[in-house]
Amino acid sequence: MNEPRTTPLYERHGALGASFTDFGGWMMPVRYSSDLAEHHAVRTAAGLFDISHMAQFGVAGPEREAFLGYALAFDPTALKLSRAKYTMILAPEGGIVDDLIVTRNAEDQFLIVANAGNRDAVRSALLERLVGFDAELVELGDALIAVQGPRAREILQQTAGLGHDDDLAMGHTLDTLPYYAAMGMRFGDSAVLVSRTGYTGEDGFEISVDADRAVALWDALLAAGEPLGLVPAGLASRDTLRLEAGMPLYGHELSRHVIPAQAGLGRVVPLSTKTSDFVGRSALESIIATDAPVLVGLVSEGRRAGRAGYPVLHGDDVVGEITSGALSPTLGHPIAMAFVSPNASEPGTELSIDVRGTRIAATVTALPFYRRNK
Repeated sequence: MNEPRTTPLYERHGALGASFTDFGGWMMPVRYSSDLAEHHAVRTAAGLFDISHMAQFGVAGPEREAFLGYALAFDPTALKLSRAKYTMILAPEGGIVDDLIVTRNAEDQFLIVANAGNRDAVRSALLERLVGFDAELVELGDALIAVQGPRAREILQQTAGLGHDDDLAMGHTLDTLPYYAAMGMRFGDSAVLVSRTGYTGEDGFEISVDADRAVALWDALLAAGEPLGLVPAGLASRDTLRLEAGMPLYGHELSRHVIPAQAGLGRVVPLSTKTSDFVGRSALESIIATDAPVLVGLVSEGRRAGRAGYPVLHGDDVVGEITSGALSPTLGHPIAMAFVSPNASEPGTELSIDVRGTRIAATVTALPFYRRNK
């Protein structure tokens, strides 16, 4: 077994009192103070996350659009400069290799951000699909830092050394940057890419920065944000935040054994257009109807939450299984996502969760559980 990798911010996390866990082959902070405090800070002010374990790939070359249109389940020609798109890389059988964010970060270039645990699988699939295309794939070593929460933009605007540059901004400012778009900025003498994306259900930004500038940027963001309520936040709060927002996690809601429509993500895959013949398309088009389980939200009363792997029942029949669950810090009651039989998936359906031998009543609800006020 290989030793877990560390990000450029590892020592900073230790100095801040972080507890660590191995996540996707990386030693990452799971919490600094308490899960609840970090969760509530993101919902009310802001949280600072190290997400440098995420994989980043640059795509360039004359046939970059043709390559991406074949390799990924989306139409890159429709992606305008500075815009980002949530998409997937599929197996030939239609299952999900990984979910991704792709950004056109220059007229002649794209940036792919993939999950840490799927770095090798995504790299391998992209390189295999690159054959025959006049395009270039480069794995980047940049760090990635996220500021998430209602005060995120204010914090970036007050961060020392982080400034606007007309030559990098792609026509945007922090005040005008749309959701799922990116702009270049300067941090000192370094160019950084600031994307208005995130995985918490709140407004926020993810900043790609040279690895050797990551510590300085982290410190500057923390100094600017602490007076506004910013706290460093770990993977535990990130998980409850994304669960409340109904966002899937690979290995729980997504896998090679799940097709996008099962996870409620059929809209992400452009089957209605013929602009790209991506890997996995023919397999998805051959599925006329299926009784495969579908992803739903479940809400319960009390304090006991269903966890991944717990059975879901309709009467005495097992109809599904929990994929993620927790006592929601924001809502104050248990929530879960689960794959259940289609005939038990209608919102309002009364089910139950087997929580270590005790049945807990649960009601099917539409996702997400939480929406921020915009």
